[in-house]
Amino acid sequence: MKRVDDFRLKFGKQELVPIMVGGMGVDISTAELALETARLGGIGHISDAMVTDVSDRRFDTSFVKDKTKFYKYNIDNADKSGVKFDLGHVAEATRLHVGRTMEAKRGDGMVFVNCMEKLTMNAPADTLRVRLASSLDAGVDGITLSAGLHLGSFALMEDHPRFRDAKLGIIVSSVRALQLFLRKNARLNRLPDFVVIEGPLAGGHLGFGLDWAQYDLQTIVTEIAAWMKQENLDIPLIAAGGIFTGSDAVGFLENGAAAVQVATRFTVTDECGLPADTKQEYFKANEDDIEVNTVSPTGYPMRMLKSSPAIGSGIRPGCESYGYLLDGKGNCAYITAYNREIALHPDGKNISVMDKTCLCTHMRNFKCWTCGHYTYRLKDTSRRLDDGNYQMLSAEHVFKDYQFSVDHQIALPA
Repeated sequence: MKRVDDFRLKFGKQELVPIMVGGMGVDISTAELALETARLGGIGHISDAMVTDVSDRRFDTSFVKDKTKFYKYNIDNADKSGVKFDLGHVAEATRLHVGRTMEAKRGDGMVFVNCMEKLTMNAPADTLRVRLASSLDAGVDGITLSAGLHLGSFALMEDHPRFRDAKLGIIVSSVRALQLFLRKNARLNRLPDFVVIEGPLAGGHLGFGLDWAQYDLQTIVTEIAAWMKQENLDIPLIAAGGIFTGSDAVGFLENGAAAVQVATRFTVTDECGLPADTKQEYFKANEDDIEVNTVSPTGYPMRMLKSSPAIGSGIRPGCESYGYLLDGKGNCAYITAYNREIALHPDGKNISVMDKTCLCTHMRNFKCWTCGHYTYRLKDTSRRLDDGNYQMLSAEHVFKDYQFSVDHQIALPA
C-alpha cells in the first residue's frame, strides 16, 4: 500500500515531498507554518493579502495607522475613489514579510507567496505589479497566482530578472481557465512551472458558481491531464480541495497529480495564525455548520462557518485603513450594500448587511471563518480535553500524517 512519501514532486533536478500547504490569508498561513513545511521538505505558502497590516503586526511598522490618518477626512464619505495605497509602502511591507521569511528558511523545501488578483486596491495593475516584483525582489522561491484568471500577471513580471528563475504557477478550476491563461501568455514563451487544480470542496473563495456540488476534483484533474497530454505539455499538476488524508492524496498522485495542496487540517495547528478560540470553533464544527455563501464582495462564492461574526455585520467600510477590494474606480460591493442600509436606517443604528461583508476588516480581525468542506472532520484528528476543548496539533504532526499514513488512517496526537 503506497504512501505519499513514495512519490516526489520534481522541479528540474530538485525533488520535494509532494505536499503543498495552501496560502490562507490574512496571515492564517503564517511564516512559521510555511517555514515548518519547507523544513519538512514540502512547499509552504505565505499570503500577501493585506501585507501592510501583516507587516505592522510582524515588524511593528505603521503602514495602516499612517494610511488611516492620511485619509481620515474621507471616513464618512461614501465615495472611496480617492483612497489609494502608497506603492512604496506596499513594496516595503512585501519585502519585509517575504524577505524575513526567506532569511529564516531551513531544510530542502520551498516557500511560495499566494498572490490574489482580486486584491484590486483601487489600482489593480499597479498594485499587483508592485506585489509581484517585491516578492521576487525578496527572494521568494515561487509565486502562486490565485483568486482570478491572472491573464496579465506574467506580463507584469516579464521584465523582472527573476521572471524565469522563480517558480510561477496558477490556480485554476477548469480546463477552460488554464487554456485562457496559456493562450494569453503564449507570446512570453514562459509556461507556468506548476498548475494547482482547485476543486469545489476547497476553503475560502471558490472557482465555481453556486452549482459547485455538481463538480468533482478528480474529474477536473483527469480532464486537464488529458488535454495537456494532447498538447504535449509537461507541467506538474497539483490537486487541491477536500484532500483530508494521506490516502486521499495517494489517490490523486496515482491518477494524474504530481502533488497535492492541503490546508484545512493545518488551520488547527500551533503554527496557524488563527486565534486559539477560533481554532476551537473549527474543531467543534459539524457538517451543517458550514455553508457556501455569496457575502464576499469579490463576486466569488465563499465557504465559511455559518457562525462567522462577519456574516450580517453592519460595520462602516474600513477603506481608509484597508480598502484592498476597491476596484479601479474606488467601488466595492460592500460599500454599495452598506450605503443601501444607511439610506433605509438614517440614524445608523443596528445596521445589518446580510448580502455582503466588509471582508478586509473582518479577515484582518479573524471574524470571517473561511474553511474547507471537511472542517467538520477536524474533531476526529485530535483528542478532546477535560475542559471540553480539543488538543492543538503541530504542523509537523499533520504534515507527517499526510506523508506516511495509509488506509485513510489519521494519527492522533500523543
